[in-house]
Amino acid sequence: MTFPARQISVSIQRPMNEVYEFAANPSNLPQWAEGLSRSSMQKFGDEWIADSPMGKVKVKFAEQNHFGVIDHDVTLPTGEVFHNPLRVVRNGDGSEVIFTLFRMPQMSDADFAKDAATVEKDLLRLKSLLEK
Repeated sequence: MTFPARQISVSIQRPMNEVYEFAANPSNLPQWAEGLSRSSMQKFGDEWIADSPMGKVKVKFAEQNHFGVIDHDVTLPTGEVFHNPLRVVRNGDGSEVIFTLFRMPQMSDADFAKDAATVEKDLLRLKSLLEK
């Protein structure tokens, strides 16, 4: 079974390696990814605990790499796990940050649109921070 998906992206006028280094650092998430981490990220082993809009969630990130992959699995308080593909790719002299949002079977059109708007807002905040 596959789920409907939507790619949400933003161009950032900074080199790929700089965007990746900032975005892939979990401790930076509260600065730009309010949809995942409102105020804090705490590390426990290879997992991070985020104070998210969904409550305390576990976040496990892809290992540091040179390919711009910042995939992360989010485990909700219910134990349900969501895989979130996130990439930073070179775009000329700058970067493109691409998030793939999956629509789960129980999601309404309104919920999917709301999630997409949240992701877009987070990516625009990242752009604003990095282009200062």
